[in-house]
Amino acid sequence: MENNLKTELFENFKNSKLMQLFGAEISNINDDYFEIRVPQKDFMMRSAGMFNGATMATLIDVSSYASALTKSNTHYYATVELKINYLSPAIGENLIAKAEVIKRGKVLTVVRSDIYVAKQGSETLVATSLVTLMQLENENYSNQIH
Repeated sequence: MENNLKTELFENFKNSKLMQLFGAEISNINDDYFEIRVPQKDFMMRSAGMFNGATMATLIDVSSYASALTKSNTHYYATVELKINYLSPAIGENLIAKAEVIKRGKVLTVVRSDIYVAKQGSETLVATSLVTLMQLENENYSNQIH
């Protein structure tokens, strides 16, 4: 991955108001791969002590979009389908989203994004998803990570 593209993705991510609210950090970035880690915060939690599904869905959407940008930041992508399977309660200290592009087409890009919960140094898969993104042509686009 080109260093200037990597730097730009880090800057875009750092400037994202939503990711600032989440206290999110990029934990790994490579070609076709993007990984986000977020700490537990009160607004992310259900009363039973687990991360809520909306937090996981948001991380899936953002990590999928960001993984698509790892090859080129000159495109804008819109989510056209997001399918999530929640596998078990997300009880832990951090959430980790690991997104990887599995197919790039001329218009559609398909990404697999998995959510892990970290607890006492170990990671457990708690949700898996398949996300389809559409590449849009728009002169007024912003490839800012939201």
